[in-house]
Amino acid sequence: MSLQDTSQHSNCTAMSDVLNRIGDKWSVMVVGMLGRQGTLRFNELKRLINGVSQRMLTLTLRNLERDGLVTRTIYPEVPPRVEYALTELGKTLQQPISALWDWSSENHGSIMDARAIYDARSAAVAEDAPRKVAYVGSEGRLAGARSI
Repeated sequence: MSLQDTSQHSNCTAMSDVLNRIGDKWSVMVVGMLGRQGTLRFNELKRLINGVSQRMLTLTLRNLERDGLVTRTIYPEVPPRVEYALTELGKTLQQPISALWDWSSENHGSIMDARAIYDARSAAVAEDAPRKVAYVGSEGRLAGARSI
């Protein structure tokens, strides 16, 4: 089935379903790290992915495993060793995710500059715009508003 025709409800649903999984921040980071580093243990992944909590990494790995993008291998040792790796399907995401990481790295400075310009312009417009102030009448109820 081709997803070219976005007027088809089923195509939009399929795109939404896939993007909900692979479009979230932690999934992109996990797939990216496994793609670049290869097979990793849980704590190795946690150290490599700045800011991810243990719970969020656990949930992300479970969801990626459920979707067939990551394998989880448990070795019967004491203590048990668990490793995560990309499946063949997960490996097909390496190129698009690498391209997104490269694009982000190359353009982050420009995006930050654009945000600063936008925020400064928005602040200037807000300062020039008349502000409405509500005031309370003698009965203690809202009596109206006036521009200042």
